[in-house]
Amino acid sequence: MRLMVSGGGTGGHIYPALAVINELKRQDPDAEVLYVGSHRGIESTIVPDLGIPFEAMTIQGFKRSLSLENLKTVYLFLKSVHQSKKLVRSFKPDVVLGTGGYVSGAVLYAAAKLHVPTVIHEQNSVVGMTNKFLSRYVNKIAINFEDARAQFPADKVVMTGNPRAQEVANIESHFSLSTFKLKDDVPTIMVVGGSQGALKLNQVMVESLKTLAKKPYQVVFVTGPKRYDDVMKQVTKIGAADNISIQSYINNMPEVLPKLAGVVGRSGATTLAELTALGVPSILIPSPYVTANHQTKNALSLVNANAALMIKEADLTTQTLVSAMDELMTDDSKRAAMAAAAKKLGKPKAATEMLALLKEVSQS
Repeated sequence: MRLMVSGGGTGGHIYPALAVINELKRQDPDAEVLYVGSHRGIESTIVPDLGIPFEAMTIQGFKRSLSLENLKTVYLFLKSVHQSKKLVRSFKPDVVLGTGGYVSGAVLYAAAKLHVPTVIHEQNSVVGMTNKFLSRYVNKIAINFEDARAQFPADKVVMTGNPRAQEVANIESHFSLSTFKLKDDVPTIMVVGGSQGALKLNQVMVESLKTLAKKPYQVVFVTGPKRYDDVMKQVTKIGAADNISIQSYINNMPEVLPKLAGVVGRSGATTLAELTALGVPSILIPSPYVTANHQTKNALSLVNANAALMIKEADLTTQTLVSAMDELMTDDSKRAAMAAAAKKLGKPKAATEMLALLKEVSQS
């Protein structure tokens, strides 16, 4: 198979694409892959470092207010479509996969106009602007949340789940909590506000440390690398506790997650795919700074299935956070029920299902 992939801007678009590529290479080591991303996106570093052939384009998104920059956006889009057509003709893919981000809009549009089979993947419960635009041109649309189905043409939609889930579900973890100077035989919850941390969550956690120090469970508090020093300055005034470990960043999260009894964090699509794949109960604090409030809608899909608790950031205080952590961590039966509910939502074969869809579309 010859697969062209495009997706960029955030890890939520990139990691599902990489999971599909890895599954393709596992099934067919001779398969050819070309990844098309943007110059400025993190994919321009991540993808080449993995040895995957990569082509970069200069593109940007629309401003939501009237701006002359939107004229530049249109110009760059049209230029990228022209460049994409050249790449498609040169690479001759059997199928093209788009996982979101502005760059995928140009690539998938160009491929569709050249009558090359196309598939897009929507990770969130609220459809992104790029995928909404592409939905009228592509052959099939893979989704991760049932809530997204009604936002697309019904005859094109296929439920696959998030391919990232399969990679996480298949990891054999030998991680020990002693790495964090904690005990492996004590229930442990991680508090993390995304890869860069979350300012308000960090502030509330610092205010909660004295109370959490008295709890029968352990806490791993991940501040984000840019916020670590500020947090530690405050912590030195409070004093450390044996049951709390403060980390700036965790680069091997899929290995750590199986050792946790719970997670407090955001509700991005990749995070939820990982939590449900492993059956980890969670307390979700959706980011209010995302398009169409999609993280809240993502979170509700778990809350409504009794797989998670939710605290809106506007309601986040020491009292609401510690109360929710106690509810989860001091009730073994509730935690077990939430873990089972989360596991039911998981899609441990999502990458395989996505690859099967790509093969089907390429042959139709």
